[in-house]
Amino acid sequence: MLKKITAAVLSLLTVLSFSSCAGKQETSESGKVKVTVSFNALKEFTAAVGGDKVEISTMVPDGMEPHDFEPKAADIAALSQAKVFVINGLGMESWAEKAVAAAGNDNLIQVNASKGATPLKSADDSADEEHGQYDPHLWLSLKGAEIEVKNISDGLYEADPANAEYYKKNCESYTAKLESLFQEYKTKFSAAKKKTFVTGHAAFAYLCRDFGLEQSSVEDVFAEGEPSAKKLAQLADYCKKNNVKTVFVEKMVSPEISETLARQVGAKTVAIYTMEGAEDNKSYLDRAKANLSAIEASLKE
Repeated sequence: MLKKITAAVLSLLTVLSFSSCAGKQETSESGKVKVTVSFNALKEFTAAVGGDKVEISTMVPDGMEPHDFEPKAADIAALSQAKVFVINGLGMESWAEKAVAAAGNDNLIQVNASKGATPLKSADDSADEEHGQYDPHLWLSLKGAEIEVKNISDGLYEADPANAEYYKKNCESYTAKLESLFQEYKTKFSAAKKKTFVTGHAAFAYLCRDFGLEQSSVEDVFAEGEPSAKKLAQLADYCKKNNVKTVFVEKMVSPEISETLARQVGAKTVAIYTMEGAEDNKSYLDRAKANLSAIEASLKE
């Protein structure tokens, strides 16, 4: 369960109210637009579009689930000086509204990167008032990433219209790379006879929608709590009946449980990326291709 925003963060409201008339530092000393993003995938999208015109700070540190993040005073202070704030939306950052209120930045341009996407409803019990009713993992879909990149481009244009053509060109270039990768694997997955794979975390529904695939997962969309013995037994039966040879695991989501499942059914474990934090010094595109390649290989087993 997410914690409420800390008293230290809320105490900044008083400080910021006195400093609000002093002028916002929405550009860096080098003249770059200051952008705060919630987590790593959005940082990469923003960097791809913003190039050398933006200075990016990331709120959620590597190794932490954005669902579980609790903004600190320094995060709110940075947000109070930002020109643009980029979130994924779809319930991923349930803390964002309070963080923005605490920052007291009236000039802040907020970008909901998932705006305009067709969301998938979460079938999990964890889809409650805290998280909302939708699966938030849009960025793991290449088509979803295209939507997010476009929304970020629009936000940067609003913040810095003088460089609109620069942002547009970068957006088109990066989107072309996403689309090229999508088309490559659309062909490969269309030819695959098997269409299902097993993951530790139900984070790949949008990716599955892209390619007509289906995921079966150890943990739910929000990866909260441990799966019941009944659910694990059902998944083990599924793996045995379908001759599953690979169980995908993530570093931040109960890898031990996925590893136990793999041992029970005689399968191997293979790492899969969620792009919530920086991983293995690889770019978003590199990790996306690694995910797709690994899933394709598992379908051939």
